[in-house]
Amino acid sequence: MPAHTTLARTEFLVVDTETNGLSGDACEVTEIGAVLVGGGELHDRWETLVGVRAPLSRGIQRFTGITQTMVDEAPAAGLVLPELADLARGRVLVAHSAGFDRRVLRQACAREGVSWPDPPTLCTVALARRLHPLARQRRLAPLAESLGIEVGVTHRALADAETCARVFCALFPKLCANAATVQDALALLGPVRRRRAPRAGATDGSRPAQRAAGTRMRRPDFSGLTDDPGVYVFRNAEGQALYVGKSVAVATRAKAHFAPSSAAGGWAARAETVDHRVTHSELGALLLEQRLIRELAPPGNARLKHQDGHVYLRCRLDIAFPVLEVATAPASGRAVTVGPIRGRVLATELMEQINSLFGLRHCGRGLPRRQSPSAYGQMGRCLSPCLGDLDPNLYRRRLDEALALFTGEGDGGTALLAHVDAEMRAAGAAQRYERAAWLRRRHARLRVVLDRLGGALAATHARPRLVLAQHPRGDGRFDAFWLVAGRVADWGPLGGGQGVPGARSGADAADVADIVTRTHAALRSGDGRERVGWLSPDEVDAVRIVTTYLASRELPTLTLRAGGDGAEIARFVDRVTKGATLAPPELSLVTAAVQAPQR
Repeated sequence: MPAHTTLARTEFLVVDTETNGLSGDACEVTEIGAVLVGGGELHDRWETLVGVRAPLSRGIQRFTGITQTMVDEAPAAGLVLPELADLARGRVLVAHSAGFDRRVLRQACAREGVSWPDPPTLCTVALARRLHPLARQRRLAPLAESLGIEVGVTHRALADAETCARVFCALFPKLCANAATVQDALALLGPVRRRRAPRAGATDGSRPAQRAAGTRMRRPDFSGLTDDPGVYVFRNAEGQALYVGKSVAVATRAKAHFAPSSAAGGWAARAETVDHRVTHSELGALLLEQRLIRELAPPGNARLKHQDGHVYLRCRLDIAFPVLEVATAPASGRAVTVGPIRGRVLATELMEQINSLFGLRHCGRGLPRRQSPSAYGQMGRCLSPCLGDLDPNLYRRRLDEALALFTGEGDGGTALLAHVDAEMRAAGAAQRYERAAWLRRRHARLRVVLDRLGGALAATHARPRLVLAQHPRGDGRFDAFWLVAGRVADWGPLGGGQGVPGARSGADAADVADIVTRTHAALRSGDGRERVGWLSPDEVDAVRIVTTYLASRELPTLTLRAGGDGAEIARFVDRVTKGATLAPPELSLVTAAVQAPQR
């Protein structure tokens, strides 16, 4: 395709790919859709499923609707990619977030030995950014809707390719008005090069010092460090903490701060000594790091931020007419917190759905006074306490009904769908057909939202749990964590830190007795707090660290019950540590030690 060809005479191939959801070399194409566009109109269409080597995860099957059976019966990539390459020759490739599709196709062709023509590529995201700047969102479906294009099926290759093609055609006249040739269009939609701000210095806010040529940064003595999980603390000559860090290999990570390529200046220039504390797991290191940073307040950790992508749906109960809100951390004080939830956009949509279903306030914590109902109130989706004539008990009953979905034993998402289904049937029985239809649409959308969220939704205080986290080397050492009443009630090494590297004989009776005693103490500390979380501000970070860590990893977990069952705890600990089951007399002694006290 000559770069000077005019856009009006150019043929475009709009493509979309679906993948197995993995990254790097493990990424494989599962479906390809292509639409031929010329003169601002859609012409031929081409699509195919593609066989993959690795099995598809259940999450990606739910997300795309492409099942394992479908790809098992599909032709191999080596059979379909040459045809796609022929279609792309002599044409301009168009895609939404084109960098991803181009990279995926290049990688697939390289893997199969197919010659990819590498055509010039236009991205509809860049096209919208340049020529449709008023669009609030540039994801494909919202962008199409902002242009008056109806969107039906999503996350299937041909359907998304057609939507992308219609977006391209809608913006094609503006593109022709600003660019005459393909070369002009590529220049117009190319990356905007902005002047980069100077890189930040050390984490204590100071600028990095210029290191003289041939000099080396002075290194503290690292001989006392081990490569176990844990936390290391750099200190100055007076013993004051300068920086606290954590790692699954403490010695290796601590030395990396003083590698020749690391920046000089800041706290590193003043570090004289380093000490460390060992844990038996990465999760233990994370909690210990958070605790020491709070206690020591080292200047090197002044910029510590929460950036793990999880959010929480929470409700503060200490305000008038409480509201649901999405935040990056659990709420302190008297509150109910649900999560963690991966993705703020989905969490916000879930919050809005719950608000509309139960008539809760959509405004912020402050309660504005109104002379007339808000738009939500006029639609019957808010009880309108802002008018000043609403019974607070009615609002609280609705709020408690909504929160109760997530504070029970089961999955809150399943309970929410069941509630909507029951309301829909009740509306149908009462011949309120418009409400029944509205609830049916809500039910369908909620199912999509909950499927994308994945995992069970529950309040953080609803399920007391004992969690065991193993040493990264799998050498028989564990950390135990007790989550009771929405807080980290206790944590520490299994058996009081007596684990021996390489020992796989499991926990002995003394270890189990210690676990049972600490379980009893953790449950007793949560008495009276089972229904509502009562976190202090100092406990919020610890809860966030543990819950987000568990949301992305599967660790051995035992749900705890009031009173505690020593035999069940013993079996759980023994099973996890791969040891022999304790003898019945020992179990009976442990069981007796955990009976709940009389209240």
